[in-house]
Amino acid sequence: MAAVKGPLNNIRILDCATFLAGPLAASNLAEFGAEVIKVEQPGKGDSLRAFGTPTEKGDSLVWLSESRNKDSMTLDLRSDQGREIFLQLVAKSDVVCENFRPGTMARWGLGYEELKAANPGIILLQVSGYGQNGPYAQRPGFARIAHAFGGLSHLAGMPGEAPITPGSTSLADYMSGTYGALAIMIALRHRDLTGEGQTIDIALFEPIFRALDDLAPAYNLNGTIRQAQGVMTTVACPHGHFQAADGKWLAIACTNDKMFARLCKAMDMEGLAAEGMYGKTQARLAEAEKIEGIVADWVGARAREETLVILQQHDVPSSSINSIADIMEDEHITQRKTMATLEDEVLGDITIPGVVPRLSASPGKIAHLGPTLGNATERVLQDLLDMTPGEIEQLRDKKVI
Repeated sequence: MAAVKGPLNNIRILDCATFLAGPLAASNLAEFGAEVIKVEQPGKGDSLRAFGTPTEKGDSLVWLSESRNKDSMTLDLRSDQGREIFLQLVAKSDVVCENFRPGTMARWGLGYEELKAANPGIILLQVSGYGQNGPYAQRPGFARIAHAFGGLSHLAGMPGEAPITPGSTSLADYMSGTYGALAIMIALRHRDLTGEGQTIDIALFEPIFRALDDLAPAYNLNGTIRQAQGVMTTVACPHGHFQAADGKWLAIACTNDKMFARLCKAMDMEGLAAEGMYGKTQARLAEAEKIEGIVADWVGARAREETLVILQQHDVPSSSINSIADIMEDEHITQRKTMATLEDEVLGDITIPGVVPRLSASPGKIAHLGPTLGNATERVLQDLLDMTPGEIEQLRDKKVI
């Protein structure tokens, strides 16, 4: 059964992907009512269970957060019986999510052609490091590799210093999961119109590359190779991070001339935006170091909160650079319920990020944290495949489940 009531209650997803990117697509849809059956290797489970901060119950906090609203069943897809059971489940499902290296599922007898034979309308989401084709298709890939290959790491860090992964996060996984959920919804709509299923091919690096604004056309048109820009940027000025007198940091983003004029008024330096001075973006970019220095000196003369009050009074886009402690204590975060707190039977209250996006008529919901390994194996086999307790026990004895 679906974990929550929602507009996707008639959609069943078999999630046999591992780690983050593929499973996140299923998690996103589970928040809006899709039934997600997490198919895991017997005795081991998804490696995501051991990734990130460990807990006394064995499953990591990443697992508890990112496998929300799913049920878990164990099934050895490499075995003949496991393959047959999976195909029977495919016949009663709408979507399969996988993120093994290209060709792995086909070698198990579970490629798209086999899935399609079991269910012509099945939608197969395939997420991999480099995509299903091309000379690099068989290379292993994780988020950090996608950030490097897709062009993001080259842009991140201080000029002349080592490239970095922004925040050291799994950004490519989260972006691929989001695009995966979007693609599934498009494929479901296509199936509504035509009755046809299809495959979805997402390479981890491509959502990263898609987010790099004019990087490609600027190179194509002018040969420009953007380099790491540190805390500033070469497309707007002032536009970066500045340290206040109390040592805390804030961000200011003057993306156009109007915003710069507001900043000048806030600093009581309106002459900087006057005719013939720095009121136009190109004039500021030509002397960016000087402009950024003026702003840095102004910000550095007072505490961060005092600075932010002045900036926001003048409608200048600005924010404190928040740690997680700042985020958890912020009144705006609290009022918008950006976080959700759920109770775990072993760990007590666990706070995790809430549902995104927010829909007015059919909002998503988090019903429960990531499931224990195999919590729904018997229910799935009994309810969907009409297996008897004896048959299930035989499968367990053979380590198929």
